[in-house]
Amino acid sequence: MPATELDRKYDQSFAALIGPGGRMVVGTDDRGRQRVTNFPATLPAFFKAFCMLHGATEAVVCGAERLTFADLDRVSDRLAHALVARGIAKGDRVGIAMRNCTAWIVSYMAALKAGGVATLLNGWWQVHELEHALELTEPKLVLADAPRAHRIGATSFAGDVVALDIDLPIEQVIAPLLGDGDEATPLPEVTPEDDATILFTSGSTGESKGAVSTHAAVTSGVYTYAASILVLLGILTGEGRPPKNPPRTLVAVPFFHVTGEVPLLLNSFVIGRGMVLMPKWDAGEALKLIEREKITYFVGVPTMSLELMNHPDRDQYDLSTMTDIAAGGAPRPVAHVKRLQDDFPEAQPALGYGLTETNAVGCGNYWGNYAAKPASTGRALPFVEVAILDDAGKALPSGEIGEVGIRAAANIKGYWRNDAATRAAFTDDGYLRTGDIGYQDEDGYLFIVDRKKDIIIRGGENISAAEVEAALYSCPDVAEAAVFGIPSERLGEVPIAVLHLREGNEADEAALRALLASRLAAFKIPETFHFSESPLPRLGTGKIDRVALKQRFTA
Repeated sequence: MPATELDRKYDQSFAALIGPGGRMVVGTDDRGRQRVTNFPATLPAFFKAFCMLHGATEAVVCGAERLTFADLDRVSDRLAHALVARGIAKGDRVGIAMRNCTAWIVSYMAALKAGGVATLLNGWWQVHELEHALELTEPKLVLADAPRAHRIGATSFAGDVVALDIDLPIEQVIAPLLGDGDEATPLPEVTPEDDATILFTSGSTGESKGAVSTHAAVTSGVYTYAASILVLLGILTGEGRPPKNPPRTLVAVPFFHVTGEVPLLLNSFVIGRGMVLMPKWDAGEALKLIEREKITYFVGVPTMSLELMNHPDRDQYDLSTMTDIAAGGAPRPVAHVKRLQDDFPEAQPALGYGLTETNAVGCGNYWGNYAAKPASTGRALPFVEVAILDDAGKALPSGEIGEVGIRAAANIKGYWRNDAATRAAFTDDGYLRTGDIGYQDEDGYLFIVDRKKDIIIRGGENISAAEVEAALYSCPDVAEAAVFGIPSERLGEVPIAVLHLREGNEADEAALRALLASRLAAFKIPETFHFSESPLPRLGTGKIDRVALKQRFTA
């Protein structure tokens, strides 16, 4: 039975959405997973359909530039034909390395329309991290802004890199790429099972893995979020409280992350939601944009909403159009939920839980339910199955603690050129092993209590402890290193390093920070460094006892 009145209404509205005469028709794929069958199952068809449906709606605001959905479709068509004329063939990887901008969106659309696999390179990576990703995926072409093109130029990558001046109007940005390409150059036929995207995910073993999704998986992820929004819209309409303003979102999370790509960018095409882009996060600028652009929806890591609440100028702006403030990428401290309700009385809080490997789908906790169970990530989203698994991959009953598993048509196909990691990621019956430890209560609400893997989540960014340790060990002065996360009110958790130096060596924190800055993105560098005169504690297996160290430094 539904746990709350909102749950009851949610289930009722969802039944109407997928029932006879509903807007979504649902079937199952060859593995028994639910998927929407009356919406486009490939991204080129997806863009055509929804850009036509919402053609006149303003899609993107980026600085002084404003484009409609029809504009995005037209410009990306031109670029797609040019990419094919340039030699991009179906299945070729096309890297995108830019900060959020109109050109990022157009490049992404064009790469997919050209049959390429959109390979989303982390814009914060440094040379060493870019080198690994480029060697792994071997893109035929990389479209980059100037700073990322410069970093790529310092790698050994010998492929085609085109640096774009992303601050120009979009027609001028893409002009150097058009060449001889025109609409006479045919675009390939793309099928739902063709590869569509590669996103990078930090693993517990160190360097990033490339998570590969098919067109069917990405579109399934988008329709999961669209279904949930339509369900909530149905509830509001049934209560006589339809939205007063057209949907508009402030884009403050990077498109190269799955939250930015799927529930934010792609879902905006489905629901006709305008996107106001921020080149970088600034709480004061965000407040200005919310008022000026009449933003209705905001999603970011919990740090962002906290900074909005704490900003000294918050009361100077009219923020009444904002009706939903969601968080993803990291847990939101329970204390923040009540503050959100007090500081933004017109806005409802929400929390989403998903992974790169699930195209962001998993669970959602909304509105009054979130206020009632703020420590929970919520119930399973539409078309998603969530289970708690034992070590053998078998489902456990409610209340028991185990590894969270997610089964959905949105799950990735696997990891690029890493069959062993792909096999390890899935159970025999198709559940993705998330690496998170949790339980479901009697109402089906998921609670995360720990992580199985040595992953630190700093403000929504996943950090592999092993990768940071490996970088520290490249310093000959370091004899032993342990990196782990400790709680942070602002960022959820932050990495710290505990080090034991070789005898006679005197490396200091400044030198180690400089070393790491040359090899790792800034968000991976430990918040603090602790130096131990004695060797680090060991387990009976000979491994460093991180649990004891974490308990000590957390205390």
